[in-house]
Amino acid sequence: MAEKKKGGLKELSPITIYKNLPKTNCKECGQENCMAFATKIVNREVDLDACKPLLKPENAKQYALLSELLKPAVKEVTIGIGDKAKKIGGKLVMYRHEFTYKNPTAIAIDVTDEMPESEVVSRVQKTDNFSYEYIGNTLKLDLIAVRSTSENADKFKACVKKVSETTQLPLILVALNPAIAEAGLMAAPKARPLLYAATTTNWKEMAELAIMYDAPLVASAPNDLNALISLAKTLQEYGVKDIVLDPGTFANDGLADTLNNFTMLRRAATKGGEELAGLPLIGIPMVAWANKGDLADDLVKWRESYLASMLITRFADAIILHSNDGWSLLPTVVLRQNIYTDPRKPVAVEPGLKVFGTPDENSPVMFTSNFALTFYTVASDIESSKTNAYLIVVDAEGAAIDAGVAGRKLTAEKIADAIKASGIENKVKHRKIISPGKASRISGEIEELSGWKVLVGPRDSSEIAKYVIDKWQP
Repeated sequence: MAEKKKGGLKELSPITIYKNLPKTNCKECGQENCMAFATKIVNREVDLDACKPLLKPENAKQYALLSELLKPAVKEVTIGIGDKAKKIGGKLVMYRHEFTYKNPTAIAIDVTDEMPESEVVSRVQKTDNFSYEYIGNTLKLDLIAVRSTSENADKFKACVKKVSETTQLPLILVALNPAIAEAGLMAAPKARPLLYAATTTNWKEMAELAIMYDAPLVASAPNDLNALISLAKTLQEYGVKDIVLDPGTFANDGLADTLNNFTMLRRAATKGGEELAGLPLIGIPMVAWANKGDLADDLVKWRESYLASMLITRFADAIILHSNDGWSLLPTVVLRQNIYTDPRKPVAVEPGLKVFGTPDENSPVMFTSNFALTFYTVASDIESSKTNAYLIVVDAEGAAIDAGVAGRKLTAEKIADAIKASGIENKVKHRKIISPGKASRISGEIEELSGWKVLVGPRDSSEIAKYVIDKWQP
């Protein structure tokens, strides 16, 4: 079956892919045969390069054909080098329910060449060390944006050098003067930073720098999409390989135009197949700090945070922020994580027996589902209360307690089997298990199938500690 377009995404059949594979069934890709590999490719679960025979010179034609078929609507661009390099773009579709998004929005924190060196180092280290555990994922920041506010090439070069010595995070060099931009590039000649920005007036000099230093380049034409596309075309024809689009970010009265421009570009790429619009997009939420007037800093940070969140939901592939306070960053990184999870797969953890503290043969035993948010909430509440306990995580196919019970994904049979498989009967001498309050309706069935007495616990895991103190009698 030939490929066809559906909402801008090429809808491929495994047969189309299979016909262009070497058909060796060598299993080097980790799949049983080439047809299984083709199916994984169609679902974007493996990379084409996993097929080693396809990388041989004699298969170059087939590789090029498959690469073209699988090309995303939005080009993927890499910023930086090594393990910390950040890929942006690479989107296949406009909306996440159509197909899983890849390459989460890169978040950069800025420093300027007029900040004291100690402040630059402090901000960079704080960005590097930012970390937040969220339902089994470690949320981090990605980039440092070094801005030239002094308009002094030597100061900019020194600042870029200090940042490069302090972190391995990829850089965005922000300087509209080509001479100053080159000074920054000279301080990190092989770092492959994102160069910001080429405009209708400086594009030639910036393009030459991007080519010379093999750096991706931002094309910027605020609130003028026709000029932006024209500029991107000019840069491509001049020889710039990796281009990022900046349609302009405006706070307050300009917010509607900002969101509209981002949306129109992404729609043109994914729905209209326009290649020049199919380039990663960068937003600058830190414009919230411009003309702040008498506004309190906390209010500006809040405005910057909600602008960042809007841009993430409206297709920005990279953003630059000024505030590095945890309270303003946390909503942004959590939202990003939620948007970039796979909507086709429930967020689940491995089932099995979990041990908290130093439980003994008289300690309480509980069970919960393997829905990640449920598990990590329960685990956090048990840990914070310093309760010594055993927790059996039951495979509910990633469903929460109430949804799992209602949908027959968390059944008495599964719970009884999980109790037996966990080996808990060899660890405690009692036969009592605490059930989540939301699973109370199946407690009788659990008792019949497992032989354990079920104690109906609280509906909210925050009450576990009090429940154990008041009710647990082994």
